[in-house]
Amino acid sequence: MAHRVTLIPGDGTGPELTEATRRVLEATGVAFEWDIQSAGEAIMEANGGNPLPDETLDSIRRNGVALKGPITTPVGGGFRSVNVGLRKELDLYAQVRPCKTYPGVRSRYADVDLVIIRETTEDIYAGIEFEQGTPDALELAAWFEARGETLPRPDSGISIKPISISGTRRVFEFAFDYARRMGRSRVTAVHKANIMKFTDGLWLRVAREVAAENSDIDFNDRIADNMCMQLVQHPEDYDVIVAPNLYGDIISDLAAGLIGGLGVAPGANFGEGVAVFEPVHGSSPSHAGENKMNPVAEILSGMLMLRHLGEHDAAARLETAITDLIREGEHVTADMKPDRDDPTAVGTSQMADALVATLSR
Repeated sequence: MAHRVTLIPGDGTGPELTEATRRVLEATGVAFEWDIQSAGEAIMEANGGNPLPDETLDSIRRNGVALKGPITTPVGGGFRSVNVGLRKELDLYAQVRPCKTYPGVRSRYADVDLVIIRETTEDIYAGIEFEQGTPDALELAAWFEARGETLPRPDSGISIKPISISGTRRVFEFAFDYARRMGRSRVTAVHKANIMKFTDGLWLRVAREVAAENSDIDFNDRIADNMCMQLVQHPEDYDVIVAPNLYGDIISDLAAGLIGGLGVAPGANFGEGVAVFEPVHGSSPSHAGENKMNPVAEILSGMLMLRHLGEHDAAARLETAITDLIREGEHVTADMKPDRDDPTAVGTSQMADALVATLSR
């Protein structure tokens, strides 16, 4: 039977990336029934200013799995991130971002193969904020001042950092189960418990409790800033890294830098009975319609989706095809050429064509 999957093209370069990925996934021989839904800037006016329609959320809940193109998030204003909205509405609490080197991609490192698991419903990144000068922000500042605190000042913008026992426990249980299923040997907890003792301290305490219940998997922890240094110096020492929301967002981009950039960085978001697959990178709206964006991160996200759907043979064949394509270096976009001005670079669609031809043999 065909897998029914919600397909969200996204905006900016998203539609061309998802179309390339759809064609490649179908070329594996796996049958799909695509339930195409919309989200992002392009549909806001027709949807009363809402970039995330209820119909799209209902489709994901109904199908249990979605493949999503990148969606533009305004900086400093405008609507709140669609990605954050999806995670909140669907309770997608565990984001998995594999970082793996592929021969042929320009990188300072070889043989990096690690996974960042990011808790995505709590922490500063949850977006619980109070704008400077608003009654709520002033009331909060006054509340703290009445208790002898010097911060926040009355002219502060304020963010809240919630870290719960239940939220922490479930993401670490997910991480240890993931490590076990994927044949990985170590889980590392990232924190700043030396400074934030009641939030990151709770995170570390619960992580250690879950680690004690999963003693077949090695466990250690790293302070967040030290973790960044360790990844730059010795990425081969790490396997599965689990971080709170904000640290996880930052560290996963750092790890993508180890393997050649966001163009080869896939992602997956998991909740109870639902999963959304998407590339780590943004939508690059200035390049929309130019047919020159690297589709590998989106296609690798599709490969992760195949694994989730139990199509392990197809996933393995697809990853092999991608590996061979990158190593050969002929039918790749300009960012994957040794010289970005190489006239032999191909477009998004043509790179997908090469993968389709390989998979269809």
